[in-house]
Amino acid sequence: MASGIFLVLDDIAVLLDDTAAMSKVAAKKTAAILGDDLAVNAEKATGFRASRELPVIWAISKGSLINKMIILPVAFTLSAFAPWMIVPILLFGGAYLSFEGAEKVFEWITKHEAQNVVAQEFNDPKEIVEREKEKIKSAVRTDFILSIEIIVIALGTVMDQALPMRLVVVSFIAILATVGVYGLVALLVRMDDVGFFLIERAKSMKGFIQRSTQVSGNLLVASLPKIIRLLEIVGTIAMLLVGGGMFVHNIEAVHHILHFFPTIAKELVAGLVVGGLLLAIVHPIQLARSRKLS
Repeated sequence: MASGIFLVLDDIAVLLDDTAAMSKVAAKKTAAILGDDLAVNAEKATGFRASRELPVIWAISKGSLINKMIILPVAFTLSAFAPWMIVPILLFGGAYLSFEGAEKVFEWITKHEAQNVVAQEFNDPKEIVEREKEKIKSAVRTDFILSIEIIVIALGTVMDQALPMRLVVVSFIAILATVGVYGLVALLVRMDDVGFFLIERAKSMKGFIQRSTQVSGNLLVASLPKIIRLLEIVGTIAMLLVGGGMFVHNIEAVHHILHFFPTIAKELVAGLVVGGLLLAIVHPIQLARSRKLS
């Protein structure tokens, strides 16, 4: 009886070791996309009033968890019964990310007009609330596409494993993607609060400790706007890279046409081309609708 229990415990230990090993492999494979996910979602989660930052991030995090609860069973089902559908889904997601990235670039090019619109929107409290809801929805939609990419890549690393192993490893990566990414995003957007806290604490200190604490606080406060701006740029490039990468790695013709570019340049060019074409189609429609409403 005792030997039977030890055998069961030994099997569990082996399973846990295998799961840990496969989770490490899957995490390495998805590390780049997780970095892109952090940059994109940090950019999406900024631009709110300080009192609304954490509630907004929490709302996006809940949306992200719901996304993964939807994607995981669908991904496992498709991988078992209709693996041919995975590539079209990835291409659709790549088109959406490329469009979002190209739209951001277009806004930068026409930044004067965009800044005026934003300033008008933030004058009315009702419009501020509506804008917040729109940004949350946009962030959750983008997270959905990135989550598909993360889950499919993680699933690809364990396709030769038994179903229980696949379930555990891919689910672990999905949870890590949400908790890790949005935990870091929450820390980033609260940097200024930590800075103000240090500045306040420095008032009750003396000498070198006071100066170093105050300098650290001022540095955190001053750095936040620059970091947010940097994340906006990195997040936009990440969307174009991830979106373009789906076309480069899944359509042989695209890979062949851009074969003389380095890998990152291939993905960026593909993202800009796909996103630019979609923007050229969608933007006139959006303008026509806005004119009708006005």
